[in-house]
Amino acid sequence: MKVVSKQNNSNMCLICGINNKFGVKASFYNMEDGSVGGLFTFLPEHQSYPDRVHGGMISTMIDELAGRALWVTRPDKIAVTIDLSVKYRKPVPYGVRLIGKGVITEMLSRAYTAKCAIMDSDGNVLADGTARYFMIPVDKISDAPIDDEINIFVPDDVKEIDFGDKWRIG
Repeated sequence: MKVVSKQNNSNMCLICGINNKFGVKASFYNMEDGSVGGLFTFLPEHQSYPDRVHGGMISTMIDELAGRALWVTRPDKIAVTIDLSVKYRKPVPYGVRLIGKGVITEMLSRAYTAKCAIMDSDGNVLADGTARYFMIPVDKISDAPIDDEINIFVPDDVKEIDFGDKWRIG
C-alpha cells in the first residue's frame, strides 16, 4: 500500500523518540487508505522472556498506533487513552523488522476508537487491539512547550508498506 506522507517523531517518547536510548525509534506513515502504518524493531532491552518482547511494550505499540491514527486526518489534534484492550496472538520477537497498522473505526466529536495490529514481515498478526481516545487541547497535556518535543521530522525513502491480507477490521 502506498505511503502518502510520513508523520513526525518526537524527542523522548518510548516508542518514537529519536533520542531515547531505550526507545523503539519507530517510524509512522499516513497511508493511502486513511490508516496509519508503522515500521519498527523492538530491542533486546524490550524483552520479557528470551526471544520475546514484553507484553507491556506490545500494548504500548498498539496504544501508539491508535493515537497516531488520529494524525492521519487530524494532525492538529492531541488525544489521550481512555481504554485499551490487547490480544496477544503469537510471540512478538525482538531484533526483526515488524509492521503496525491502525485504523479509526468510530469518530465522535471529542473521542474516537481505533483498531490496531502488529504483524511480522509475512503479514501474520502477532497482536491486535482496540483503543478509545479522548481529544484534548494541546495546552492540557503539559505546562512544558510540546511543539518542540513532538515535531521532529526524520526523512526516509519509504514509499510503500506491505500489510499482507491476514488482518481485517472486525
